[in-house]
Amino acid sequence: MPRERERERGARKVPGAARRGPVSHALFRVVRLHRMLAGHLLRDLGLHRGQELLLMHLWDSGPVRQTELIAVLDSDSATITRMVQRLEKAGLVERAPDPNDGRATLVSSTSAGDAVRARIERMWRDLEAATVGDLPPTTLAPLLDALAAVEANLSAAVDRS
Repeated sequence: MPRERERERGARKVPGAARRGPVSHALFRVVRLHRMLAGHLLRDLGLHRGQELLLMHLWDSGPVRQTELIAVLDSDSATITRMVQRLEKAGLVERAPDPNDGRATLVSSTSAGDAVRARIERMWRDLEAATVGDLPPTTLAPLLDALAAVEANLSAAVDRS
């Protein structure tokens, strides 16, 4: 019964103009709240949204060029440059010349950046726990499948536009 009331409340929140896109409106609301909570949790670590993803990539890949970070994080050059500068100022990443190409710069995690890994992993566990809540485990695989399909649909639409 409580879930039915939650759904009814959510249905009443859909503005008239969005009624032809109930899934899109639900995704908008969910993503907004997820980003908001992630921002709060990251602020406790002294980070901004996206900076943890950059660090995660560096931990997995080692030193990379900023162009790789732009592609992996699906962002623009100015945003990644600001992000790297802020993380560098915080002592979490460093830039060094690429030994294979003196014109290029490699970005890598520092020992301080590596030291924040456990806290970021804990933050992601907390975010996941808050996101999933009391959903039964049997619903998670279908949910992930549905989200993957939605992502593929949106990716194809972006590619066409």
